This record gives sequence, structure tokens and C-alpha cells, in this order.
Amino acid sequence: MSVYSKYADHILLNLLKQDDQLAYTEIFERYSRILVNHAYKILGNPDEANDVVQEVFLYIWNKRQELTVTGSLSAYLYKAVKNRILNHIAHEKVVSRYADSISNFIENDYVVADSNLREKELEAIIEKEVALLPAKMREVFLLRKVEELSYDEIALQLNITDKTAKQQVYNSLKILREKLKSLMNVFIW
Repeated sequence: MSVYSKYADHILLNLLKQDDQLAYTEIFERYSRILVNHAYKILGNPDEANDVVQEVFLYIWNKRQELTVTGSLSAYLYKAVKNRILNHIAHEKVVSRYADSISNFIENDYVVADSNLREKELEAIIEKEVALLPAKMREVFLLRKVEELSYDEIALQLNITDKTAKQQVYNSLKILREKLKSLMNVFIW
């Protein structure tokens, strides 16, 4: 048991602002499981619940110096998770509307002559971008998204923690989204 487990939340926050990784780890260990359970109750999907909580903790680490928590840390974390869930749900609705519009387009017998070509081009671009990921990140990403292994299976196979596997997948998706965002506009239109 680490000495950090005895620290109050406000002390951990102060240490976190000073780039103390052990303080961050303690905050994560203290709150991640309960936050994932909370997110799961709303989303009904364990992977999505884990992803939402991972995003919150990644944000906290990235913004640790300018992080302002008024009130309790637990209230801040619950609100951050709730906001991420709302963003996730809103994004899902947009994706669903987009899928519905594509489905409607196809159902009305519109033929896109070059859709196969565009699909192949997009696949080639995605493969190229995946190949440019750092080696370990790429390996974890491919095991999760291509081999469809669970985070636990990846952790066991690569001798890493499941949290590391989740973080690697999250980081790779973030990188790929950013690189592909501008390209998607070209392929959609």
C-alpha cells in the first residue's frame, strides 16, 4: 500500500499539478472503477464506459497544471464523466443520422460509380496511417481492432497491463482520427 493512498484528494491534486505521476495513479486507482460502473449504468456498454473514463483521466493528465477543481474531486470527476457521456451520446446520434442518410441514399437506388474505388483508396490511406503509428501502439491497436482481442487478452499476450492496452488503443484512435478528419470530408463529398 502506497503512502499516496493515505493522502486526501486535495493533496493529491496539488501533487498532480506538480507533475507527480504517483498522485495521478492514486487518483486513477481511487476513482476509475466507480466511474466506469457509473458510465456503464448509463451507456450499457463496458468498452464505451471504459473509453469515456479513459478520456476523462487522459484529459486530467494533459491539463493537470491548469486544472481547477472547485468542490470535491469526486464531484468533479462524476461531472466530467457525465459530460463525456453526453458528448458521446450526441456523437452517436450524429453518426446514426449519417448512417441513416447513407442508407436512405442507397435504398433510393442511387448508384455511386466510384464508391468501390473510394473505399479502396480510403482503406489504403488508413493502412498507411496505421503503419506510421509507433510500433508498440500499432501492435496493440491491430490486436484490438483487427484481431478483436479483449484488453485482457492483449495484456496477457504482450505482458502489459490492460490499462496500458486501453491507453494505447485510445491514443492510436486519437492520432488516426486527427489524421483522417480532413480526408473524410474529401471522401464524403
